[in-house]
Amino acid sequence: MNSIFLRIYGGVLAVLVLVALLGAGGLQLLNEVRADAHRERLAGGTFRLMAHNMSSMTPVERRQAANLWGRLLGIPLRVRTLDDVDLEDRLETRLLRGQVLVEQLRPQSTTVFSLVSARDGLVLTGEVEQVSEQLARATIYLLIDELIRYPESEQPRHLAELKEARGFGYPLQLLTRDSANLDDDQRRRLDEGDTVMALDQGGGAIRVFAAVAGTSWIMQLGPLYPLDAYPPHLLLLIGLLGLSLIGLTVYLLVRQLEQRLSVLEAAATRIASGNLSAHVPDAGSDSVGRLAAAFNLMARQLQRLLAVQREMVSAVAHELRTPVARLRFGLEMSADAQNDEARRKHLAGMDADIDDLDRLVDEMLVYTRLEQGLPTLKFAPVDLEALVDQVIGELAPLRPTIRIERGRCVPAADGSSRADAELQYLRRALSNLISNAARHAETQVRVSYAFDAGQVWLRVEDDGPGVPEADWERVFTPFLRLDDSRTRASGGHGLGLSIVRRIIYWHGGRALIGRSELGGACFSLRWPSRHPPRVGEA
Repeated sequence: MNSIFLRIYGGVLAVLVLVALLGAGGLQLLNEVRADAHRERLAGGTFRLMAHNMSSMTPVERRQAANLWGRLLGIPLRVRTLDDVDLEDRLETRLLRGQVLVEQLRPQSTTVFSLVSARDGLVLTGEVEQVSEQLARATIYLLIDELIRYPESEQPRHLAELKEARGFGYPLQLLTRDSANLDDDQRRRLDEGDTVMALDQGGGAIRVFAAVAGTSWIMQLGPLYPLDAYPPHLLLLIGLLGLSLIGLTVYLLVRQLEQRLSVLEAAATRIASGNLSAHVPDAGSDSVGRLAAAFNLMARQLQRLLAVQREMVSAVAHELRTPVARLRFGLEMSADAQNDEARRKHLAGMDADIDDLDRLVDEMLVYTRLEQGLPTLKFAPVDLEALVDQVIGELAPLRPTIRIERGRCVPAADGSSRADAELQYLRRALSNLISNAARHAETQVRVSYAFDAGQVWLRVEDDGPGVPEADWERVFTPFLRLDDSRTRASGGHGLGLSIVRRIIYWHGGRALIGRSELGGACFSLRWPSRHPPRVGEA
């Protein structure tokens, strides 16, 4: 499964199948709960009425009533004790509160429980296979038997009280013969004492009618609605439709994603084959767009690094050629020297060439390390005044004809001259700047520092010929020498200022060049005086 679409869709499909199985089980459980509630709603009023009537009977009368009503209902009725029925605590609590319980204790059979007497612990039970026409007829019979004990004018009020007290889950009302929606045949059957069941026009509900003997009333029970169970195939249909819509949506989304990733793959392949100019078109601001931007940045970085590598290889080859040629010439001349003094002169020149090569290799290593990535910098407070004095003390003897001095310095607001920096790299940058200035100065080099608004400035100025403004940025290019007075004759390999710029860059600052008040060049280093600690640093 190499396709992103298949992976995502497979995962979504697995989740939906699990949800469908849980949904089917939940649907089945929901239908069972609704069926129990439906049966309780239809049978509850009838069983409460029978249990209430039994509560005032003797045991013999209860048995006789249970047999009679059982025949009417077509089911066996029994009066049992709470200990005999052995219900769970929660069900027994519900029963003692007056609820009618409808529990499916056996398959294809539902047992109805109704409390007869809480004091005696008696319960009326009956097993009902389904709430049928027979239950409706028995309910009509029981209700009429209650009503005929009252005068005809009081019967509607008493029926309403029975409905409220016994909790019938369907409408009960007394109608006149004229208001009852019956045909002639149904009226005839009522006159004969029969019970009439009528379907509504839609065929979804049942109404039961019976005449109240000795009165003009007709009792209507219902409408009784059958349980409308949620069909499982509906859940299946919804699931299939959902899978189709999700699959289409995921395909459209992933198809675009795969197309964009294929562009990235093609660009990466072109770079791997040597085409470093390959890039990815702007792909927006989402995760793929950010990946494309990072890819283009990586490609540009690769181009820059390879260009620097080519430039360095070419420049190093050029820089090495001169001292190697001088060494070869020195060897030849020392071999042909006529005396020891001439030989020592040639050996001294060769030693200077070796020192030159050593400095070149050292500068190349430092520059390469700084150029490849973030070096390990351990920032700590550095006393700039002490550092400036130390570097001046080290370099001043090397240029006795040049006066190297500390100029006017501006400390921080608290009077301190400490700034966060990596001591070794900052000393290297300052040494390079002072050495560069001393090579081109006429008589004077001045070093100063200043703290300003959370930044620290370190300046090195000279009174030499300066740098033309058009070349201010070019002087930081590796192996570059300008064609004015800052030429090869002044020494160096063209890496010193490049190293300075990279060092201050990794300090979070910049290296700048401008004109000095002394008349020459002014090189400035600017970086934050305080650095937040990195992760893992104390």
